[in-house]
Amino acid sequence: MASNTEHYTLAHAQFDKPVKILIVVAPYYKDIADQLVAGAKDEIEACGGTWEIVEVPGALEVPTAIGIAGRMSNYDGYVALGCVIRGETTHYETVCNDSSRGLTLLGLQGLCIGNGILTVENHEQARVRAEMTGQNKGGGAAAAALHLVALSRRWGGGRKGVGFVPARDEYRVASKTDTA
Repeated sequence: MASNTEHYTLAHAQFDKPVKILIVVAPYYKDIADQLVAGAKDEIEACGGTWEIVEVPGALEVPTAIGIAGRMSNYDGYVALGCVIRGETTHYETVCNDSSRGLTLLGLQGLCIGNGILTVENHEQARVRAEMTGQNKGGGAAAAALHLVALSRRWGGGRKGVGFVPARDEYRVASKTDTA
């Protein structure tokens, strides 16, 4: 069983300037979500960072909320938290795959995201993974986000993004009446 295996863990990320992290949580299983959030907060505070939390209805909405925040806010990184427990239908696969894919695509666009959305067979597996005295997957997701923020700062400072950049007011298109 993987829970009995010892894993290597990186030391806490270190920062010259404070880091601000957004925790996006889907509290569908509130007891599990609360444990994940506690672990994430603890890890962020251990690095001297600050955090804010927003709740969304389910795991599928987590990537969307992070994408919106990435475009419209000033967070350094993001922690995605939630829990998907297998049920009787194929909806489990859809939620697991699409939430993970959405987070991966956002990460490839330059957002620093730690994925702490648990995908498990039953509530007991979720509990063991969520508890801070257990596997502390919320803390692990926060650590991942923080390490990515540290790499981002090391390799280039501010986030420039990748790919399409939406037009902003300062980039208005000149019309024929603007030329003299």
